[in-house]
Amino acid sequence: MSNTPLYLIIDQGTSSTKSFLFDGAGNIIHTEKINHKLQSLAPFHVECDPKTILNACKRLIAKSIIVAGSNPITKMGMAVQRSTFLFWGKNSAEPVTQALSWQDSRAQNIVNELSNHSDWIWKQTGVPLSPHFGGPKFLHMIRQHHNLKKNVLSDQILYGPLSAYLTHALTGTAAIDESIAGRTLFFNIHSSKWSKKCLDLFQIQESGLPLLKPVLQNYGLITGTNLSLQCVIGDQQAALIGQAGITQGSSAANFGTSASVLYNVGENPAVVDGLISSVLFSDGKQRKHVVEGTINACNSLFYHLEKALRIPHNNMKWNERCANQSTNGIYIPGFSGLAAPYWKSGFDDVYWNLDQKDKNAIVRAGMESIGFLVKDILDQLQPIMESNLESLSASGGGARSSLLQFIADLTGIPVMHSAMKDHTAYGVFRLLRSKNDNDIYEKNQIFNPKQNKTVMENKLTDWHKALESMV
Repeated sequence: MSNTPLYLIIDQGTSSTKSFLFDGAGNIIHTEKINHKLQSLAPFHVECDPKTILNACKRLIAKSIIVAGSNPITKMGMAVQRSTFLFWGKNSAEPVTQALSWQDSRAQNIVNELSNHSDWIWKQTGVPLSPHFGGPKFLHMIRQHHNLKKNVLSDQILYGPLSAYLTHALTGTAAIDESIAGRTLFFNIHSSKWSKKCLDLFQIQESGLPLLKPVLQNYGLITGTNLSLQCVIGDQQAALIGQAGITQGSSAANFGTSASVLYNVGENPAVVDGLISSVLFSDGKQRKHVVEGTINACNSLFYHLEKALRIPHNNMKWNERCANQSTNGIYIPGFSGLAAPYWKSGFDDVYWNLDQKDKNAIVRAGMESIGFLVKDILDQLQPIMESNLESLSASGGGARSSLLQFIADLTGIPVMHSAMKDHTAYGVFRLLRSKNDNDIYEKNQIFNPKQNKTVMENKLTDWHKALESMV
């Protein structure tokens, strides 16, 4: 490999930050990962250290430059977790708070207070009023911390998602890409501009926000290098593009720390009850939109159950446990709340018709909760789909056989598991390379429906009964 043009991708997720060097054909030349941790110092408080994540990005970029050697890195892009927010210095780019994770729901009191505004917020932003998103977190923080509010009012600090902080700290330019901007609850999905009505409601000035930019745009040079950051995008949007390009009507599910089911609706946004509408991709000339159902607890659910059930991490092996286990019970994870299509936060875990001493049954019920939510999301998506969904493609570290078989049985459609592991990074590569064909989708396994339809319908009925018991 000599003088081969390379593409550097940073995939910044909840539990780790990864780097990838791709050649022009989409082959991974080098990859590396740095793990980091979340902190939960109080119920419903989940934070991460933004400096730790920034330093991980810097280390991975520096290592990639060394690995590339004489081969030029022509472009760089980042895919970043989306609903994690913080405050940082407008001039210094130094964080002044921890980053409130997308799992954090401490701002439930703000959501309760503003509940009368929820309908118009959803219609204008495409995003539900939820403590997991930026607006409630902002208002909660400035009310709880007097000095923070003082600095906000004096226009000394910025507020935004982790992606915008990283972009500012790495390039010196504070910018937020349109694919993540919707998570603020300040972004008008129809005009692709900040909504004055939303800004006024959440009491934030536009001058306290990063500059809006398209996903594919020149964000500037990485400080101390000649690397040009050309793409910043939400991780789940990148995963969909990695599986299906930017073709209208494409759909996919991605299972990681959280999970998402996404459907590309094309140029015109569609606001769907219970789901999130976002920008999928933009470059200043065109803009594609996605409707998405998010699931807060996927891999994180099993980490939670390790603690709740006192199962050592090395002994969890949830896929193997679930493969030979059945249950008639229902488990609803309360630790991170329910996202699409229910949007409920601030409740304890629900054990419905479960023996709390039967650890394997609880783990199985936890896995099934993910499948039930996938089914509910697909049902919400059905009215806007161009045709009936004939199969579902799935990727991510949580896309294990027991879960995918359960989803196939529950939905009645085949679930195709992709052989490619790193769809998020590949999605960014596709955008940088303008490689939006569909030639790389491979499937190493197809899960066809096997279970009796009546049995699955009864399980789904029990799931909805358990949900109703929470109200």
